[in-house]
Amino acid sequence: MSGPERRAEAPGAGWTEECLLHDVDGHSASGHDIVPRGGGVRGGGPAVPAAPGVPSDGAPGGLEWDRAVELIRGAGEVCLACHVAPDGDALGSMLALAQALRALGKRCLASFGEPFTVPEILRFLPGQEMLVEPARMPAAPDLMISLDAAGQARLGSLAEAAGRAGALIVVDHHASNTGFGGVRLVDPDAAATAVLVEELIRRLGVELDRDIAQGLYAGLASDTGSFKYPCTTPEVHDLAGRLLTAGVRPEAVSRELWDRAPFGYLQVLAGALARARLERDAAGGRGLVWTTIARSDRDARDVHYDQLEGVIDQLRRTDEAEVAVVCKENDGGEWYVSTRSKGSVDVGRACVELGGGGHRTAAAFTMGGEPACIIDRLRAALRVPGERDD
Repeated sequence: MSGPERRAEAPGAGWTEECLLHDVDGHSASGHDIVPRGGGVRGGGPAVPAAPGVPSDGAPGGLEWDRAVELIRGAGEVCLACHVAPDGDALGSMLALAQALRALGKRCLASFGEPFTVPEILRFLPGQEMLVEPARMPAAPDLMISLDAAGQARLGSLAEAAGRAGALIVVDHHASNTGFGGVRLVDPDAAATAVLVEELIRRLGVELDRDIAQGLYAGLASDTGSFKYPCTTPEVHDLAGRLLTAGVRPEAVSRELWDRAPFGYLQVLAGALARARLERDAAGGRGLVWTTIARSDRDARDVHYDQLEGVIDQLRRTDEAEVAVVCKENDGGEWYVSTRSKGSVDVGRACVELGGGGHRTAAAFTMGGEPACIIDRLRAALRVPGERDD
């Protein structure tokens, strides 16, 4: 892109005059692979009580809000980390929290594991000046907060620092969360990690400003599929309304997340759709549609890997298939396999069996080998209600 359409080239770079998102107001299409199972939103306005059955004081099985707030208030420096290859929820939530901590006067470092490159569709998010390369993060931070990572390994090169942290707060909404961390703000019923971060910010006493709200809105919009997935509850819309009141411009965010792409993307998309295969008998007779995008496909059109997320949204429209799958070859030659279900097939369970994770209706895993063999393994792992596991 050129002229007013040009994006920032690196974390912390300046913003385009056209967007002005950080001044007036944003998946990833990756909200994609971490779509939640459903449920509501915690917190939101003044004096909002904990949800029924969810203690606010860290009781067993509850969310440890009080302990998390205590640790943050007592810290001079807080290190934040989200999962590798961050999507809108991971990066938006982390940058929102980083700015809130800065407002509290905390020294804050935020990062994610290599490759340390902000996806192009997220380079409009404010707060990126607070990002540092993973190598600049303390090897053993006093306090670390993990965001939107279902397991410690998802932190990549920052996983060891998380393991050495004096205290580790885990903020996440994945049903496949492995249970890591000493203080856990984990709720599989939250529509996005941004929901939990907004509640944490509220409990810390920081008011939402435009920039903080924009990161939260990007996360919320990403993981609700622009408010069309089943996790979109009345409470989700209430939260979105508060973020708009803080100054977010939804049309500008939507444009950045979903409504722009280089011309080469259209050509890559056309090739992927032409290669698509429909297997009506797969997934217990509910149907499977899948395609592949090799590295050579995108290199030929000068399309970056992180610009491919929207492909699966086209595939999942297929009426004859309950499950949609896109195999994307990364720069290392492995295949990142994105899966979607319309609800009756648990793709999250299948992806966990294959070394990945996610949620019932959206999940992913990475695997080497030939795509056809990978699909064979995925096909065997798919389950539908009433089927025997053997």
